[in-house]
Amino acid sequence: MKTVELFKFMVGAKSQTPDDGGLLDFIQNYLDDFEAIRVDVEGVKNLFLYKKFAEGDHLCFAGHVDVVPAGEGWDSDPYIATERDGYIYGRGTQDMKSGIATFVQAIKDTKHFNGTLSVLLTSDEEGEGTHGTIEVLNYLKEKNMLPDFAVVAEPTCEKTFGDAIKVGRRGSINGYITLRGKQGHAAYPEKSINPINLIAPRLANMAGIDLDNGDEFFAPSKFVITDIRAGMQVTNVTPNELNIMFNVRNTTLTSQKEISEFVAKNLRGLDYDLRLTQGAYPFRTNTDTKLVKNIDTSIEQITGKKPKHSTAGGTSDARHMAPLGIGVIEFGVINDTIHAVNERTTKYEVEKLYEVFKNLIDTWK
Repeated sequence: MKTVELFKFMVGAKSQTPDDGGLLDFIQNYLDDFEAIRVDVEGVKNLFLYKKFAEGDHLCFAGHVDVVPAGEGWDSDPYIATERDGYIYGRGTQDMKSGIATFVQAIKDTKHFNGTLSVLLTSDEEGEGTHGTIEVLNYLKEKNMLPDFAVVAEPTCEKTFGDAIKVGRRGSINGYITLRGKQGHAAYPEKSINPINLIAPRLANMAGIDLDNGDEFFAPSKFVITDIRAGMQVTNVTPNELNIMFNVRNTTLTSQKEISEFVAKNLRGLDYDLRLTQGAYPFRTNTDTKLVKNIDTSIEQITGKKPKHSTAGGTSDARHMAPLGIGVIEFGVINDTIHAVNERTTKYEVEKLYEVFKNLIDTWK
């Protein structure tokens, strides 16, 4: 297959989380000269393929075949790759079947490499992710097979293809506050303790506040309130308690400890509970590593652009790799329609992404 043909075929597979749409079996057969390891857990399908060409580094290409639901309002079938107005439309075109198709084809076309090449694919990145990439990495760690470097082909470019790679990601901390008052009749506010009145003057010092100043690579950690609710949806009863949900996309400068102290300072004197959970931890790959230098060179050779090094955006499966000592970056097509109706990318980006990955493989030293 040609790269674009392979890409369109993959878009046509309905692989909504955790269904792989048959893609993992297809890719395993497509790269039939690679050794295959399946790590399927709790209905989630995971595939690791590897081939040792020579002594040297182990370079892994990783990604997810699953996509979010298509939703309503598409101008064409979201599971048929449709060319229109210079774009290729379909669910997963940006996130991230373009990335998978290009590195699979680049590896398929590789005859020589200075080390080991591998592919790590999951069908559970858009969901909870608890039985996806992390399960494969745990298996590889037990077998002493972890890669030295990894490229996660998530969409990373901002305005033009080649303008940005991810060298890290912020963490993600979720918070849940329960503020207690005393329920009462709205006509007798003096007989109750309204938690809405308690929190109202304090919100200005919490909502949208930066918890640190950030640094060269990370934007500041911001306290983002996502939900506030209280009461029984009636007008004559003041609520007994109020619940707040918030999220902090945290840098390496802010942890759960600093968040707890921030909440305690702002809710001093009030009766409340705080619960924190962390779905991802912040990480950054050293920009002086071989991987960053090599991908920068390949992008510049193919596109003429020197990519900026970014940590913006949400989370990805790269968050599971960095703590294991794997040097990891992300690079893919422009990210401007992921998860949206009429998600699309261009044939140019798909072809150029293939060239970047092939150049990275061919010139690896």
